[in-house]
Amino acid sequence: MSDSYNKLKVFSLNANRPLAEEIVSNLGIELGNTSVKTFSDGEIQINIEESVRGCDVFVVQSTNEPVHNNIMELLIMIDALKRASTHSINVVLPYFAYGRQDRKARSREPITAKLFADLIERAGASRVITLDLHAPQIQGFFDIPVDSLTGIPLLSNYFKSRNFNDVIVVAPDTSGVKDARQMAERLKAPIAIIDRRGPRSDEHEILNILGDVEGKRAILLDDIVDTGVRITSATNALLKSGAKEVYASASHPVLSDGAVDRILASPVKELVVTNSIHLNEDKYMDKLTQLTVAPLLSEAITRIYNKQSVSKLFE
Repeated sequence: MSDSYNKLKVFSLNANRPLAEEIVSNLGIELGNTSVKTFSDGEIQINIEESVRGCDVFVVQSTNEPVHNNIMELLIMIDALKRASTHSINVVLPYFAYGRQDRKARSREPITAKLFADLIERAGASRVITLDLHAPQIQGFFDIPVDSLTGIPLLSNYFKSRNFNDVIVVAPDTSGVKDARQMAERLKAPIAIIDRRGPRSDEHEILNILGDVEGKRAILLDDIVDTGVRITSATNALLKSGAKEVYASASHPVLSDGAVDRILASPVKELVVTNSIHLNEDKYMDKLTQLTVAPLLSEAITRIYNKQSVSKLFE
């Protein structure tokens, strides 16, 4: 290990070890030694197998399925590090669970994103580094520094390399306009917006296209692809409005509840995502392209460890 990194430690839990291995490879260090065991009753035990006293520790853990196992692993690891006299505990959280429960929309409804933020902070985290939070206000749920990076430049560069003509970037709803505009500026393309009305389902939701997509290659940009209903219904609406082809892109490939079959059966030409979530073999498909965010996260870790500005990475 380089002397410049002699107090830097990076650990991975079970959610996304391949991403953590890419990160340490970029940093030129070894992944920290830790063991994660699950007892027969489901309880989790974590042992840190090396000294972390006085170190700046970064823990890589997404909180996708199995959500609650991954959350508990993270909280237990933070507690173990706190009790081992680390200098700082930095949580690298490529995918932040419960991000869609960020406000009280109905009576007696919890704000679970705030609860999750509280749990991370109370466990002992010093800082959080995450990627494309579903709602920007989640940063304000923490009283510790939060660096919310974005995968939009990475996704934009991929589509730029395809040298498409007649591209239009499409926001899947009005809340996604800011992100769509950011990609559109990078691709020097116009934007369109899908105006959704009625119940949020593929059968009864009414989708109106705001913008001219006739004869164009449409790039749908969302932060999460979960069940695949939103992108498949949006794709059908865009094609009915005259779009030539539809590509979909998102930072977080949750892909739950039959999403793979739904996307394969749809006219979506390609789904481009990041590796914020590690995908098992059953979620791979010919239409899927996965881009790595390891260089972005490695640079963030380097800058934080060296006490440099990370604002450049928000662009």
